[in-house]
Amino acid sequence: MARPSKDFIPDLTKRINITFGVIERLKCPSDKKQVFMRDSEVPGMSVRVTSAGTKSFVYEAKMNGINKRRTIGGVETWTIEQARNRAREFAVLLDKGVDPLELERAQIVARDLKRAEQEVHALIFESCWNLYIADRKPYWGRRHHLDHLQLCKEASVQKKGSKRKSVAGPIHPFMQMRLVDITPKYLETWAKLQAKTRPTYARLGWRCLKAFYNWCLQDATYAALLQNTNPAKSNKIRESLGKPEAKKDVLLKEQLPAWFKAVQNIQNPVVSAYLQVLLLTGARPGEVLELKWTDRDLKWRGLKIRDKVEGERTIPLTPYVSYLLDGLPKRNQWVFSSPRADRKGKHMSRLDPLHSQACKVAGIEGLTLHGLRRSFRSLTEWLEVPVGIVAQVMGHKASATAEKHYTVRPLDLLRMHHEKIETWILDQASIELSNLNTQRPTLNLVANTKQLIR
Repeated sequence: MARPSKDFIPDLTKRINITFGVIERLKCPSDKKQVFMRDSEVPGMSVRVTSAGTKSFVYEAKMNGINKRRTIGGVETWTIEQARNRAREFAVLLDKGVDPLELERAQIVARDLKRAEQEVHALIFESCWNLYIADRKPYWGRRHHLDHLQLCKEASVQKKGSKRKSVAGPIHPFMQMRLVDITPKYLETWAKLQAKTRPTYARLGWRCLKAFYNWCLQDATYAALLQNTNPAKSNKIRESLGKPEAKKDVLLKEQLPAWFKAVQNIQNPVVSAYLQVLLLTGARPGEVLELKWTDRDLKWRGLKIRDKVEGERTIPLTPYVSYLLDGLPKRNQWVFSSPRADRKGKHMSRLDPLHSQACKVAGIEGLTLHGLRRSFRSLTEWLEVPVGIVAQVMGHKASATAEKHYTVRPLDLLRMHHEKIETWILDQASIELSNLNTQRPTLNLVANTKQLIR
C-alpha cells in the first residue's frame, strides 16, 4: 500500500486501517477539542487527537446500554499491534460483563493493600514505640515519660577508668525487631532472662509494654497485625517476673537521733537539708527535688508541691523546714541545686549514694529515699494523727467518698497537725530549737564531720 501524501487528510467518518503514517497526519480541527479516527481492523479501537496535539489509543464500546471508554496509552509508547491486542482484551471483558476500568481500579486497590500489608509487616518496634511516646506524652508526668525513654536506652560507652556500668534498658532488645516478630513466646523468653538480673525493672518494662500494645490495638492496622491480641498479656510472663514485694525499709523512732546526726554532718549542706525535708514532709523524692524558690509562700507559710496524682498540692511550711530552706544558697530557680547543676540550669540529682553513706555511718541498713516517705507515715502512728491529714500532706489519693467529696481541710488545719508531727520527730531526735522566731536554731548535735564522712 502506497504511503499517503503529506496533504492526505483521513476521513474520520469512516473506519480506516490505522498506520503510523496516518497517525502522523491526523490533526484536530481548530473548532473542536478532540476527534477520533476509528480502526477498521479492531472494532471499538480508535486514535484520539486533542486540540493540543496529544494522540493516544483508546477503546470504546457499550455495556448494558452505557458507553464505556478506556484509554489504552500514548502513540509514542504503544505500537499499533499492542494497542489492538489490548483493545481485544477489553472487548472480551465487556463481553463477559466486566468493566475494564473497574477491574483496573480493583487491581490497583488490591496492589496498594498488598503493599500496605507488606509495609505494616515490616514495621519496626522502635518507630511504633516512638509514635506511642509522642502520642501519650501530653497525658504523662515527667517521671513516667522519662521511664519510657530509659527503658529502651542502649548501653553507653564507659569512660576509661570509670567504675559505673551502663546497662541497656530491658526494652532495648526489641527496638530493631519487627513488631510482628515480638510474639508471646518471645516475650516469655525475654521475661525469664530479665528475671535473673533485674526483676523489678523488668516488671516496669512489662507494664509499659502492655500499655503500649493496648494503644496499638486501638488502631485497625496494628490490631490486624497483632491479630487483636496483646502479646504482653501472658501468665507465664507474670510467673517469670514474680510479684513485687512490699518494701519495709523504714526509720524507727529509736533510730532518729543517729540518722539526724549522720545526715546533718554531711559536708554538702544542700544534700543534708534535702534529706531532712524528705523525712519531715513525707513528700516523694522527685517532688522535693523539683521545688522552686517561688513555691514558698512566706506570707501564709505554705509550700507548693508538684503532685503526680493531683498535679499540685500545698502543704504547711513548718518552722524547721523553713529554717533549712533559708540556709540554702540561691544559685538558680531550684531550691536544691549545685554548682554543676547550675551550669545546666537544673536541680541536683543522684543523692542516693550520699544518703546510703550517711545511713552506714548511723548504723542503719537498707533505708532508701522513698523509705523516708514511708517513715513519715509510720512515725505519725505514735501521735494518732488523723489518717486523712497525713494522706493529704503526703499527696496520697483519697480512698473514701466522704474524704474525696465532702472533706475540705484548710492549710491552717494541716499546719496544726504537721507542726505537731515535726516537733515530735525533732524531739525524738534530741534536736533542741531555741528562739526560732528571732534567730537561727541551736542544734544539740555535735560530731566530727570528717569522721562521719569518712
